[in-house]
Amino acid sequence: MARMKADMEKVAWLGRLVAVQPRIRLTRSFNERHHSYQGYVLRVDGTCGDETGEFLIAVGKAAHERHQFRVGMELSGLSVPVDDPRLETAGYYKTSRISIEKNVEDAPPEGPPFLGVPPDLSTYRERGHRRLDTRTYSARCTSCIWGCRMPVEIIVDHWNPSKKRYRSETFCYGPKSCPLYKAGATRKVPGRRGMTWEEEDWVDEDATSHRGPDD
Repeated sequence: MARMKADMEKVAWLGRLVAVQPRIRLTRSFNERHHSYQGYVLRVDGTCGDETGEFLIAVGKAAHERHQFRVGMELSGLSVPVDDPRLETAGYYKTSRISIEKNVEDAPPEGPPFLGVPPDLSTYRERGHRRLDTRTYSARCTSCIWGCRMPVEIIVDHWNPSKKRYRSETFCYGPKSCPLYKAGATRKVPGRRGMTWEEEDWVDEDATSHRGPDD
């Protein structure tokens, strides 16, 4: 009975998968940052409830391990509208009853953008990321498995953690040699008493220093 009630609160969706990217939340506190690797975000072109178009569905790690999501799949499921859009880039989460209506047999085209099956979350963590220009992400990288738009929660004053700001930032986990890549402006993080910390290029260089240009 409880499961039936939970499913009734969810929205049914159906469509073609046009992108799969990691679902990662970023918490900033001046010059410190912490990532929460939560799962994946599916960009689906189809219908969601009474609406038609593209919509973003958050799924968990286990769902991706089971279904191996990739661009071109036709699938359906049930999801709940997110409670706090500041903490999610997807519009729907708590996804269940995923069904693959039609799978993809052909090999993915050579990238970029890269459209194969995304790796597990530990691979993203190990690779590290570089900042990615927001306009470049929107124009060229929304379908790439190495692109990621993260919701960012900023703790402005660590002595008063309730004082927060929210925004989103875009990042690239892909090969350093990607011809589509553009870093864009450095990121600035507000702090207490009007201070600002600038995340300069060395942060990205350090995070990806273990990778070669084509890795």
